Amino acid sequence: MQHRVLATAAGALVLAALPLYSACADATDAQIAAIVDEGLSHSQAMKNASELMDGIGPRLTNSENFDRAADWALAKFRSYGLTGAHRESYPFGVNWNLDSWDARMVEPRVKLMTAIPVAWSPPTNGTISAPVILAPMSKKEHFDKWRGKLAGKIVMVTLPGEASQSDKPQFRRYENKDIADLDKYELPDDELEPYKDFARTRSFELELSRFVQQEGAVAMVRKSYRENGLVTGEGYQIDPNNRLALPYMELSSEDYRRLARLETAGRPPVIRLAIAAHTNDADTTADYLIADIPGTDPKAGYVMAGGHFDSWIAADGATDDGVPSVIVIEAARIIQSLGVKPKRTIRFALWSGEEQGILGSIAYVEKHLGTRPTDKSLYGLDRLAKWATQFPIAKGPEYDQLKAYFNLDNGAGKIRGIYAENNVAAEPLLKKWLSPFDSMGAGAVVMGRTTGTDHEYMQAIGLPGFEFIQDPLDYGTRVHHSSIDTLDHAPPDDVRQAATILAAMLWQAANDDKVLPRPPLPTEPSKSNPFKVADPDKE
Repeated sequence: MQHRVLATAAGALVLAALPLYSACADATDAQIAAIVDEGLSHSQAMKNASELMDGIGPRLTNSENFDRAADWALAKFRSYGLTGAHRESYPFGVNWNLDSWDARMVEPRVKLMTAIPVAWSPPTNGTISAPVILAPMSKKEHFDKWRGKLAGKIVMVTLPGEASQSDKPQFRRYENKDIADLDKYELPDDELEPYKDFARTRSFELELSRFVQQEGAVAMVRKSYRENGLVTGEGYQIDPNNRLALPYMELSSEDYRRLARLETAGRPPVIRLAIAAHTNDADTTADYLIADIPGTDPKAGYVMAGGHFDSWIAADGATDDGVPSVIVIEAARIIQSLGVKPKRTIRFALWSGEEQGILGSIAYVEKHLGTRPTDKSLYGLDRLAKWATQFPIAKGPEYDQLKAYFNLDNGAGKIRGIYAENNVAAEPLLKKWLSPFDSMGAGAVVMGRTTGTDHEYMQAIGLPGFEFIQDPLDYGTRVHHSSIDTLDHAPPDDVRQAATILAAMLWQAANDDKVLPRPPLPTEPSKSNPFKVADPDKE
């Protein structure tokens, strides 16, 4: 949901890192050296990544393909000797599976279009063919303009806009200044406000589909928010009782604007759409995956790492978040290769429902760590937009046991450091654990915060959850959620480096006599500015 090539060979990296191990008093030099050697010289990460991304592919939450991927991941954990590898279920929404699709212009000429169904779209039940009408609507007040004009049409519901040109590089790595800019304490704010706006937008999408259907239209199409032929298919209507009312397709920006130009010139093109998808209405629960390396001290608690295993449908979900999930699996394999047990249990999590509202990790928090007085009937983004605003927080059975959580969800770039998430007291220990990896470019600890992924709601109940800083590569510029999110955009050296550092961080956190300080248990905030005049448009 968010928003590096190693300079030397693996063996040289091991030697470069060795002089720094004295900073890790509680995890032996030999163990850290073994982790570095195993992770860089004997990696299985890219082999596993190909099995998952190339062989299984996209993993929409609560889909049949997610279940296939989950079986694969649990088998990997078990083959590496982890214990208790299992699913944990939670209420999610519609089980939806995309089988095939097609979109083409047939008049005034034949043109195959780049397209993807919007996730959770109803099927077309065959092929539908109709003229388009450009009727952009972004709020209910726009409906009156189009009453009586949509019957028998495929409705273009978004503005075509202008083609955007960027003079910024598509691919980049962080420079030291970029990382230094992240090192700032952020004052508390209503960080949920963007989610509230997003939830309102998606709620309108449901109303729009009902209006368009009532007017006699046969389908809707929207423009991709990306350029250069990229599509995403992001969809959020997962409530079984509130489904999209008619088929919904996303077209590439270029194809959409072509249709718009023809339509506004008075020559409405005819397009043909086909969406084959099936649902399992008996299945409305989703799963996340858990596996453990047991610790030797049952009173020492546990440390944890995770990434979200679900993806969108337009490609293979490689950088978001398949490769980071594979890095979590690889870190487990590397630690197991040591042949010794940690003091604290090390838990590995592969989440689901992240793309629809961080739902899997919230479900874990509520089962294990802490609860809020929330409305359990809410689905998806509506649930996300309210969850962190509810007080008081009640501690769960494992609240005091969780000593650290490390998350990976910033693409497939190499690790450059970690966000301290405004936890000033945690900075020294995080720096200690990262110090062996300065020579790999991964020693930075910055005070900044990150949001929009699975550590966020551990932070929201006062637990030490952290996200790694990763080189951006082309993640945000073109790959994120898009139809080119494939394994080609995951540099193998970066993947090996990240898995090695994650394994070492977990090992040190599991064995250090010290534990990360945690922030206070949050209480309902007071108004930071009692004199601020409310914005009536947001009331």
